[in-house]
Amino acid sequence: MTDRESLDLFFDRRRAAMVEDIRALVRVDSVKGEAYPGAPFGSGPAAALDTALALARREGFSARNVDGYVGVVDFNGAPTELGILAHLDVMPQGTGWTYPPFDVTEHEGRLYGRGTADDKGPAVAALYAMMAVKAIRPELAKNVRLILGTDEECGSADIAYYFAREAPPPHVFSPDGDFPVINIEKGRFAPVFRGRWPRQKEGARVLSVVGGQRHNAVPQQARATVAGLSPAKLAPVIRQVERDTGVEFQLGRTPAGLTLYALGTGAHGAQPERGNNALTALLSALAALPLEDGPSARTIRGLAGLFPHGDTQGKALELACADEISGSLTLNFSVLELDQTGFSAQFDCRFPLCAQEEALLSRLSAALSPLGAEVTDTGLVPPHCVPEDDPFVQTLLGVYRDYTGQSARCLAIGGGTYVHDIPGGVAFGCAMPGVDNRMHEPDEFAILDDLVLSAKMFAQVILDVCG
Repeated sequence: MTDRESLDLFFDRRRAAMVEDIRALVRVDSVKGEAYPGAPFGSGPAAALDTALALARREGFSARNVDGYVGVVDFNGAPTELGILAHLDVMPQGTGWTYPPFDVTEHEGRLYGRGTADDKGPAVAALYAMMAVKAIRPELAKNVRLILGTDEECGSADIAYYFAREAPPPHVFSPDGDFPVINIEKGRFAPVFRGRWPRQKEGARVLSVVGGQRHNAVPQQARATVAGLSPAKLAPVIRQVERDTGVEFQLGRTPAGLTLYALGTGAHGAQPERGNNALTALLSALAALPLEDGPSARTIRGLAGLFPHGDTQGKALELACADEISGSLTLNFSVLELDQTGFSAQFDCRFPLCAQEEALLSRLSAALSPLGAEVTDTGLVPPHCVPEDDPFVQTLLGVYRDYTGQSARCLAIGGGTYVHDIPGGVAFGCAMPGVDNRMHEPDEFAILDDLVLSAKMFAQVILDVCG
């Protein structure tokens, strides 16, 4: 029996068990929370890490917890040649789910639940790849190490901590992206900027604006409280902005004034064109209101001008650029907190290889100057690029071609993966071409057949690199 035939047989027998192990992880709400000793990213990520390591130990693998930051699962005690880097933390559930977000619902070949695609399902696929190799070839010349992180969605402080203490393996891939192979990741520019002003005590004014939860997600919801205006003044503005943007608005009363709620469509921050930004639509509405002139009103109108609804390429900020290798710059205005004395905001920009980092910062500073705002944190991360002719990249492309029968070329993306800061690291799966798994959105799903096929390809890579 060939290795491939043996892999097919293994996964035929363990397919149902694989689903149950994914379910065990998805049932853990591993959104980042408050840190405490042994749990630097909160109780949820810590519990998910404990669950995953228990699955590895159940299968006889050496598994250790590195101070609550990452888990490490080793195939054997030989020198490590291959690292597989997956994460167990997830984005907040948001609203609009058809299925329970923190469970796995299997329907028509899909597994629905937060983390099924990003990245608990792929993490389990990688573990099952190691299990399959152990079943058919238990004696490998080199070690493969599965590294399970807990902070990918909020900055990857987990991986920074781990690789400050242990060197990356010679070859690393992450099942945190798309097939065939992602070898280019755009740079990231996620600046935090702030402004302050004296409190305005009278007149038509905005008391507060709150929108967005994470810099790397398109805001699905936003709200503002307005004083000194009647519903009759707001209603025609709201209706017009609804028609212009497709974002739904609702109006409510509070003791302080009128509260305006905006409901859009969430999406991954690297693909802002797939969402409908509730925050920028809300700013459009607020900017059109007859507000009393003052720093708050001028700031709101300024922000609405710098981040107009539907501008996902940074044209208004004069940041737009593109190249043939890595594509176009994208921009998502993602977080805003504004009160009566100031504001704090953040956007998420993914820039191509051709962009100049200093130019991005200088243009933003110039645009913010009329608002009296300043950048307090640049959030700059350079692009990541591994040549397509790299031998490891060619190995991955070859495995993909063999197992899918499809042609294979490398991809450039705006999203960051776990290997962004690892020299020579690339993303390999688990999303198949043409499949939108709704990562960071309601009803996130993974196709079970695709996860199983991914696990088989991971196993083949282990055999090719470590055997």
